[in-house]
Amino acid sequence: MTREDIEFTGPGGATLRGWFYPANTGRPSACVVLQHGFSAVKEMYLDDYAEVFQSAGLSSVVYDHPGQGASDPVPGTPLGELDPWQQVRGIQDAITYAASRPDVDANRIGVWGSSYAAGHAFVVAATDPRVKAVCGQLPGLSGRRAFEDLVPINARSETFELFAQDRASRSQGGDPITVPSVAAEPVGQALPGITGYNFFTTAAAERVPSWRNEVTLRSLELLRGYEPIAYMPLIAPTPLLMIVAPDDEIVASEHALTAYSAAVEPKRLELVPGSHFDAYLGDQFKLTAGSASEFFVTHLNSSTPSS
Repeated sequence: MTREDIEFTGPGGATLRGWFYPANTGRPSACVVLQHGFSAVKEMYLDDYAEVFQSAGLSSVVYDHPGQGASDPVPGTPLGELDPWQQVRGIQDAITYAASRPDVDANRIGVWGSSYAAGHAFVVAATDPRVKAVCGQLPGLSGRRAFEDLVPINARSETFELFAQDRASRSQGGDPITVPSVAAEPVGQALPGITGYNFFTTAAAERVPSWRNEVTLRSLELLRGYEPIAYMPLIAPTPLLMIVAPDDEIVASEHALTAYSAAVEPKRLELVPGSHFDAYLGDQFKLTAGSASEFFVTHLNSSTPSS
């Protein structure tokens, strides 16, 4: 497999960095833009998805969100700040980059996102007509629901007070409050559960030792106000694939299924076994990558190529 290092201008002039996987078809090809979920970076198995797409004759743009991995933060935004709307705009900037390449057919661009970024992918598909097909796997579609699952009701007043303290401190030029993305002990981290800790620490140790296990507290405040589920009815007529794990321990599968029911045809639902992080590995990876590859080949290669 071949790929090249790339960079392009993202939100607020930030430089976003990643990889381009050419289809090597000898003509402008369909292209899929891929991005990862909450605090994850491209080395955490997105290259595996891009290679499956490449084998199917699709090009791919894989990159890190602003302030994550190899990408610069948006000016004025600290490292580790996960702003969903900055990330949505980053996807649109990645589409612009893909469309500018002579080896990409600008009329045949799809978007793929996982977990937190699945919601971003659906928002972009609902609002940007350049997207001709969208796949979201293990989608987090309600920030309020995710926040309530993460923070027990008896701890919410304290959390809201910390939000207010963080805002006051930052308004005076102070450093942002930060929390671990994952932790072995179930307290004080952004993502719940030992499976998340095991996934991130294993993937980081093996694939990207420079990964930072830290996000700003404001990332959780921004998550709480983010409701991509509202955009689900607006995606049509763009074809949609949603991949859901009924046993997902990170995002509520019943909420994803409710969101799917709100979407309009054309749409397709794939149910896969295992937990949230199993989708990136082993047989579950074969299922999730294979379903997405088949979906994009079907819908992007059936689009009218540019002349």
